Amino acid sequence: MTSARAQAAGLGGLKAHLKAGGRLFGSFLNSGSPSVAEMMAAAGYDCLMIDAEHSPIGIETMHAMATAIRSGGAWTLVRVPAMDPVWIKRALDLGVDGIMAPAINSAAEARAFVAACRYPPEGYRGVAVPVIRASAYGVNAADYIREANEALLVIAQIETARGVAEAEAIAATPGIDLCFIGPHDLSASLGHMGQPDHPEAKAAIAQVEGAVRKSECWLGTIPTASRAADRLFAEGYQLVLGSADLAILREAVRAQIERVKPSSRSS
Repeated sequence: MTSARAQAAGLGGLKAHLKAGGRLFGSFLNSGSPSVAEMMAAAGYDCLMIDAEHSPIGIETMHAMATAIRSGGAWTLVRVPAMDPVWIKRALDLGVDGIMAPAINSAAEARAFVAACRYPPEGYRGVAVPVIRASAYGVNAADYIREANEALLVIAQIETARGVAEAEAIAATPGIDLCFIGPHDLSASLGHMGQPDHPEAKAAIAQVEGAVRKSECWLGTIPTASRAADRLFAEGYQLVLGSADLAILREAVRAQIERVKPSSRSS
């Protein structure tokens, strides 16, 4: 299976793929395993999201995982733990293709996120181009400095009641490329923990979808019980993260144990 990444490699290839009407099917990575990351990339995922928000993944592990994902042929995305300029700077220096900040709740927060992602004069990202992985440790320094600001996919996660109310302003913020709806946190924010398909959560998601479609932003999310990945793509989403490596492993383990347990009990 050939990933879209292999067909549009290079700095800015991810955004070029989206601008050409391409879709991205990916997965979260929470295990912290470079080997798993490389295998999942090689298997054909278009992109993989290293999740530093809900895992023990640190910057050294993120480095190894980003290297493995590139080796496997997928685009590398990272979700930082918070809209923290220090985390953002360190993640971007690894040469990721896209970055997501959780719980962006206003246009002001969206602007701050964009500024942390961009070199001056458009932002305040620290400059260490001669030594970072993103520029091949300085080998591609000139190209990287010229293209980095526009090449990076900047993803604002909308996952709270406040974020829903501010979705139109967030999506209209210059530099925000994609709005990613988090149905589980959003439903919890609305008082319906564990019910991402609750009618109130669905109404809020539809509100965000309508707001984002008024802008030039792309849409992303995860599937729920009522909306599988293929349906989400059919409804106009450009990025769907179908699962997480640990969830895939858990279900495979459970399935294997269920197959073996009856014979084990009878022996």
